[in-house]
Amino acid sequence: MKYVLLTLISAMLLSVSWPTYGVPFFIFFALVPLLMMEHGISKFSSYKRKSWMVFGLSYLCFVIWNVVTTGWLYGSKNPDGSHSLMAVLFPVLVNSFLYSLVFQCYHWYKNAQGTYWGLGFLIAIWMSFEKFHLNWELTWPWLNLGNVFAEYPKLIQWYDTLGATGGSFWILLINVLVFYTLRTWEAGRKRKDLIKNSSILAGLIILPMIISLMKYRSFDEKPSGQVNVLMLQPDLDPYAEKYSKDSITIQNDLLTLAENNSKGKIDYYIAPETALPGRGSISETAFEKSLLLNNLKGFLALHPGAVFATGISSHRFYSEKENIPKEAYQINQGLWVESYNTAVQLAPQQKIQVYHKGKLVPGVEIFPYMSVLKPLLGDAMLNLGGTVASLGTDKERMAFTNPYNKGRMAPIICYESIYGEFTTDYVKKGANFLGIMTNDSWWGVTEGHKQLLSYARLRAIETRREIARAANSGISAHIDARGEVTADTFYGDQTTLFAKVNLYDTMTFYTRAGDLLSRFSIFALGFLLFYFLIEKFRNRTKKA
Repeated sequence: MKYVLLTLISAMLLSVSWPTYGVPFFIFFALVPLLMMEHGISKFSSYKRKSWMVFGLSYLCFVIWNVVTTGWLYGSKNPDGSHSLMAVLFPVLVNSFLYSLVFQCYHWYKNAQGTYWGLGFLIAIWMSFEKFHLNWELTWPWLNLGNVFAEYPKLIQWYDTLGATGGSFWILLINVLVFYTLRTWEAGRKRKDLIKNSSILAGLIILPMIISLMKYRSFDEKPSGQVNVLMLQPDLDPYAEKYSKDSITIQNDLLTLAENNSKGKIDYYIAPETALPGRGSISETAFEKSLLLNNLKGFLALHPGAVFATGISSHRFYSEKENIPKEAYQINQGLWVESYNTAVQLAPQQKIQVYHKGKLVPGVEIFPYMSVLKPLLGDAMLNLGGTVASLGTDKERMAFTNPYNKGRMAPIICYESIYGEFTTDYVKKGANFLGIMTNDSWWGVTEGHKQLLSYARLRAIETRREIARAANSGISAHIDARGEVTADTFYGDQTTLFAKVNLYDTMTFYTRAGDLLSRFSIFALGFLLFYFLIEKFRNRTKKA
């Protein structure tokens, strides 16, 4: 029961640390009870299968953490309107398994190389896993540790140097040092060592926060310009209303919302993800002939100097004579189609600028590792957004240029806003502010849409770019370059949000270097594994 209790304490501390409902400071020692559980079982228990016991208890811990923090996924629905148990079970069970596997590797390495080598290995493998989790097809970095301080931007201004992955490293280091301090106290009961280690810990926690507060108060970067942005929040039900209403009616409602709230000069109108059309999608080979897109240009003709950026569903047809993308699927003999979650920017007499979402939601917009999993799972894709096939993507980011002013908008689509280094690619392409088009309505009034907004604040700090976030049902928001939400809307309101968005051109160290500590951790992990193999080989040689 002692080990179960330690496991449950870690699960509770991890859970209550999370935004947007928790207190993040618990995260500094949330893993310590789990480390104590592993150490106790490894060194002092009489269990025959210690590794299985460690794995089982760590899995219990991570399942509870995942359920508490991401259980809102149950709010998503199947096409028939029923709630999808698989929408929450699959990510919770798989994500928990992956975290448990990381912890199990630490357990094996620590028992082979000793506690102190093992603790270094834990930091290296956890950081490497988080980096891996940002890039593979089952990507789900929602619970990366560095996200935990998203609601406290004053304390993490140094993310503009090391990013949210630097925050993960910070948190892991503190947890390891707290465990080390407890172990040295238990072993020797030396007050001098306790005071020394506690002082080091206090410094490592407080010093980055002090530096952050100083950076927050001294931030005075001069913008290169300013644009007036009107974010549109149509509050369109994504399950029924979007697919039952006529597309022209949906567009007219959106433009009426824009027209009625256009007070003074507007440089940008920004609508949410897949705001158009209703059912179906727009052919990319006929953009210039699209009634919906030409209606938007007609609206802009009445508002000189403005551009309109919006999310749309689009597609492109391919014949058997063409180079058919792997994401395309056959609809008729000799005819394939590839669908996209797309952002477009329109201006009169200008070519439409187009970007296809690059980070897709697993199980919703992409069938992960289709060749392996489809024979096992069948068509077990959630129909969120009108497709049960993997979408096509753009391999590179882009910035939408503006013919009327200095604005260069990063067309970030929904899920992409979770990814730090990925977002910096927009800035490297010249973006001087971030435009997030999102639809958070799939989960209802839960923590999901609040957490996604919260994570966007990290991207503002990392890149030092202001954010204009247009959400279908809310929360639409204006976030400044320090990560503060300066204005926002209520979830469920049909409304607009006006903001004067500052434009910045300076690139942060994080924008240039990306996830530096993650790459260092991958190198360290390789070194530790290589060192282990060399030591094992030497020991075998000596015995021989």
